[in-house]
Amino acid sequence: MARGKLRIYLGAAPGVGKTYAMLSEAHRRVERGTDAVVAFVEHHGRSRTEVMLHGLEQIQRRELAYRGTVFTEMDVDAVLERRPAVALVDELAHTNVPGSRNGKRWQDIEELLEAGIDVISTVNIQHLESLGDVVESITGVRQRETVPDEVVRRADQIELVDMSPQAIRRRMAHGNIYQPDKVDAALSNYFRPGNLTALRELALLWVADRVDEYLQEYRAEHSIRSTWQARERIVVGLTGGPEGRTLIRRAARMAAKGSGSEVLAVYIARSDGLTSASPKELAVQRTLVEDLGGTFHHVIGDDIPSALLEFARGVNATQIVLGSSRRKAWQYVFGPGVGATVARDSGPDLDVHIVTHDEVAKGRGLPVARGARLGRARIIAGWLVGVVGPVLLSLLLTGLENGPGLANDVLLFLFLTVLAALLGGQLPALASAAVGSLLLNFYFTPPTHTLTVSDPENLVAIVIFFAVAVSVASVVDLAARRTHQAARLRAESEILSFLAGSVLRGETTLDALLERVRETFGMETVALLERAGDVEPWTCAGRAGTDRGRPLLRPEDADVDMPVGDHMALALTGRVLPAEDRRVLAAFAAQAAVVLDRQRLVGEAERARELAEGNRIRTALLAAVSHDLRTPLAGIKASVTSLRSDDVAWSPEDEAELLAGIEAGADRLDHLVGNLLDMSRLQTGTVTPLIREIDLDEVVPMALGGVPEGSVTLDIPEELPIVAVDPGLLERAVANLVENAVKYSPDGVTVLVSASALGDRVELRIADRGPGVPDSAKDRIFEPFQRYGDAPRGAGVGLGLAVARGFAEAMGGTLAAEDTPGGGMTMVLTLRAAPGHPPARPGLPARATT
Repeated sequence: MARGKLRIYLGAAPGVGKTYAMLSEAHRRVERGTDAVVAFVEHHGRSRTEVMLHGLEQIQRRELAYRGTVFTEMDVDAVLERRPAVALVDELAHTNVPGSRNGKRWQDIEELLEAGIDVISTVNIQHLESLGDVVESITGVRQRETVPDEVVRRADQIELVDMSPQAIRRRMAHGNIYQPDKVDAALSNYFRPGNLTALRELALLWVADRVDEYLQEYRAEHSIRSTWQARERIVVGLTGGPEGRTLIRRAARMAAKGSGSEVLAVYIARSDGLTSASPKELAVQRTLVEDLGGTFHHVIGDDIPSALLEFARGVNATQIVLGSSRRKAWQYVFGPGVGATVARDSGPDLDVHIVTHDEVAKGRGLPVARGARLGRARIIAGWLVGVVGPVLLSLLLTGLENGPGLANDVLLFLFLTVLAALLGGQLPALASAAVGSLLLNFYFTPPTHTLTVSDPENLVAIVIFFAVAVSVASVVDLAARRTHQAARLRAESEILSFLAGSVLRGETTLDALLERVRETFGMETVALLERAGDVEPWTCAGRAGTDRGRPLLRPEDADVDMPVGDHMALALTGRVLPAEDRRVLAAFAAQAAVVLDRQRLVGEAERARELAEGNRIRTALLAAVSHDLRTPLAGIKASVTSLRSDDVAWSPEDEAELLAGIEAGADRLDHLVGNLLDMSRLQTGTVTPLIREIDLDEVVPMALGGVPEGSVTLDIPEELPIVAVDPGLLERAVANLVENAVKYSPDGVTVLVSASALGDRVELRIADRGPGVPDSAKDRIFEPFQRYGDAPRGAGVGLGLAVARGFAEAMGGTLAAEDTPGGGMTMVLTLRAAPGHPPARPGLPARATT
């Protein structure tokens, strides 16, 4: 049974119209006679979306009870039994209610696809797993429901549902997205123009990358080698010389002129000759290109111009940037150079830029020694010199009236043999020795024009000539093979050194490493396969490249497979590698296994850290509940018991004192519980500040209600800028800081709360004259459940400063501890100033005291 096809409508934010577009597509298909049903669609009370459900068959949902509430989820069995051609399933990243068939809705969709049912679904960009941290940094909200990127990437079609931020906010204001009572909070929080613009850019870039993958697959399937200039990609050819930095910066400036342009720096190591690239300089250039937003690639190539053009066409590049040659004028006798060759062979689809630099014509050293893999032109030249050269030399010498003599004739023929060995290797030299011996015997040793030799000395000369010619050819061939071996070892060492360095620095992910393998060996697909046991099926741990209709599911399906242990293998398709390449491939395979293990260990360590942190919090919370919360409860209980006692006749003064104790205990309990709840919100990431512009003197005085009157001095100037904060969070943070300062201040000494402006920030300083805190403990006091020094039990659970810092950071501010001049500690709360000028408030006093 053929697998169903998945179509996904991707949006940047709620309300852009994904579900509406999905239902519109369903109506179009039904009108064409397609059997389409609604498996699960949530209209969220949006009237226009609800209307679109009319006329479409809907599958009855499954009801599940969880914690006393009944929820509805998609009934997978009912959809499978109905077996429609197309099923509409909304909210791909949804987490199912416990007790459901699968934990995630995308897993339900996988079952439908495996059953041959086409599925149309929706998802927002913020629900992609890889973008969770980015979205949180933009919006301040951590998405709890996520879907693996690979699930979305595997979709057969991805359609972006786009809408400008202004249009989304208008839809929100008109009540087309949320209920009216939620509109104001949404517009001032998640649906701010900046948030929507950033999310829209994320969606556009993600879809652009996916479109690029589709384009690469199409070009590979149809063997299209010409460049399609759909997107500017600039390839920088590096030689390892000092001019590389100039080329990279020039390419970066070119890329900056067009949105979405890419810079790819490539260094091609010769596999047929020694190179003189500086590893240190290459490392510097690699760091530079990555800092400028580009990528660095290391490729082996027998012919540098051909390898460079092959790489550029493989990545669909539009431009190549090369430096002017560093060779001196006389060195051009060895060839036109890489730049001229690339410009000549690039064709009309690749623009080649030759950039001048300070190293032009300063020389690049002696010509690079060539190896055993000689080009076709040199081999042909060797045969011409070795076979045709002796014939022409014979005609020339026989035409002379007085020849140079047999000894000189032998030396001339020997020169041609040596030249043939240098050009074409061993076989042309041996042929030259044989032809030269016959010609010397026939034309220049008496009796001439016969193959007999009358003088034994002439015979010895011919034999020695042949022996010397064969020896020279053998020596030249041996030197060429040694040169090739040294060159290959040099290239291998460069690649392995770069690989080991990047892995040790933790810069290489598994996908990046597999892509490096594919580029290095010129393969189509590279996959790391693993299985749990000898009879278990193979699974893919990572993949790079395209399949071209050949799914790589087992090592046996690959052109090359490299085992890594008993249950892992690196599989490659594209061509069969020579045996000499397998040594480097084995190193890559071992590194891939190490990277995979490290990624899994990092994930396990992160989970272990979270569990350890949760366990520490639970232990501290248990201690707080067992003592600090019970202390005020015990006082309240004792006072109430006393008041209810019939054995004692309490005076009005005694009753007032007992009631005051009850009130104080309740206040302390309320404060402790409030801090616990605040810390819980911070730990779970559910603190969502509602930022608005406000004066500090409207908030700070309200935070002093929990301290004795006259214990705090306020110094808040009129001319302070307005701050952009959440008033509720700021009041709670300041209250915690002031209460902590008053608690540690000596009796009769007031706490000073002052404010000042510093650039685009406003600093609020709470200074006490208490015992202070050493520098080594200043960061530790902000951790949850921390009491410094000999703070008595019952004085709090140690959450006040932790909550204050968490609220400050949630509003985009900072909280730090400093020493108070003369003794004590000062808490410095830094807040963002609102743009614009502060309003004039002449009626307010410059200083207030409470």
